[in-house]
Amino acid sequence: MTGGVMDRLPGEAGAAPVAAAAEAEADEEADPPAADLPTPQVSERRDPHPTRMQMPQGNPLLLSYTLQELLARDTVQVELIPEKKGLFLKHVEYEVSSQRFKSSVYRRYNDFVVFHEMLLQKFPYRMVPALPPKRVLGADREFIEARRRALRRFINLVARHPPFSEDVALRLFLSFSGPDVQNKLKESAQCVGDEFLNCKLAPRAKDFLPADIQTQFAVSRELIRNVYNSFHKLRDRAERIASRAIDNAADLLIFGKELSALGSDTTPLPSWASLNSSTWGSLKQALKGLSVEFALLADKAAQQGKQEENDVVEKLNLFLDLLQSYKDLCERHEKGVLHKHQRALHKYSLMKRQMMSAAVQSREPDSVEQLESRIVEQENAIQTMELRSYFSLYCLHQEMQLVHVYLPLTSHILGAFVNSQIQGHKEMSKVWNDLKPKLSFLFAGPNSSLTPPRSPRDGVSPH
Repeated sequence: MTGGVMDRLPGEAGAAPVAAAAEAEADEEADPPAADLPTPQVSERRDPHPTRMQMPQGNPLLLSYTLQELLARDTVQVELIPEKKGLFLKHVEYEVSSQRFKSSVYRRYNDFVVFHEMLLQKFPYRMVPALPPKRVLGADREFIEARRRALRRFINLVARHPPFSEDVALRLFLSFSGPDVQNKLKESAQCVGDEFLNCKLAPRAKDFLPADIQTQFAVSRELIRNVYNSFHKLRDRAERIASRAIDNAADLLIFGKELSALGSDTTPLPSWASLNSSTWGSLKQALKGLSVEFALLADKAAQQGKQEENDVVEKLNLFLDLLQSYKDLCERHEKGVLHKHQRALHKYSLMKRQMMSAAVQSREPDSVEQLESRIVEQENAIQTMELRSYFSLYCLHQEMQLVHVYLPLTSHILGAFVNSQIQGHKEMSKVWNDLKPKLSFLFAGPNSSLTPPRSPRDGVSPH
């Protein structure tokens, strides 16, 4: 009775119809069936396949996107809304603005959390970026700003991801201005199912995978781990470079203020120094004037540091978030679908042993038939898990391609770093050169043998 089902291979005719029916049997913790969920209203009719990815001609496994095409999908800004709730901050709100939808909505951190949960529910086999941590008691402005930047990176990665960008949940999150976006997001996910149930290619995913997919998966995972570690070190060094520029700005500003304070000193000269009173007066006047140039130098250094934070450090963080989401996806693949598949196989093995034992002990026919029926159901569940496992590998292969699409971002980051250094040093060099002639006022004048020090390029060795 069971031979026909056992001999059928995943991906052959008849595999797809049993997939959805057997899925609940494979996982005792699965979500309730669609029949137990509220039915959407007629006015909320949706595309039955909202998650379908646009594929190039030929093998649907292969993607043909460029970095520019992904970046052009949308640019989303996330800005803090000034607090208007009194002395103590009750919660932080963000203004989220999308170029694509030409929208601007207000969102709280918990709205991001629900949106993130919906993405994981609908796209369990895709790279869903992680959210920054929740606010802790006593969180300072630095923490809040770091979280704002992380939320901006998260929503931009999502808005540019091919399947996510076409999903109704993203449109709702970026454009719905009603009073309860969280319930709206949850309603949009009802009766829909995940990408495996909505993708027509899911039952045939195995047919498109290369024969050595497991080897490729292991190699890709190792590659991403190494790339992540290297970019993490680059990000840390870039942060230190930008931080040094900002610290340099603070030091230059203080240096100029101290010169100004020295030039503004009103302490009278003692009698024995009265002969040099005119010299000291001229010197103080010159010192007061230098504070303007040092303030300008400080401003240039601060601008360079901020520019490198935005154009270098932040883009490195964006790429690190993408790489981390791939690493997280690999763990979900191993701990999720593969673990469920192994559990289903173990359960099937136990049932087979029970059936053989029942046959030997000649139990009642009804009892044997019930056991056979359960075995058939378990075989269908195993087949569903196999189909999900292949679809998970299919998605992993595509997500790895998306990571490679983002790799040219490295040249953008390096270009921004080089340009920032060139522009910053060029502007500061101009201020230093403008400052140099003013040093002559610090010396005694024509009757003195003192002259301003000459630079090495004037022909004098610095040693």
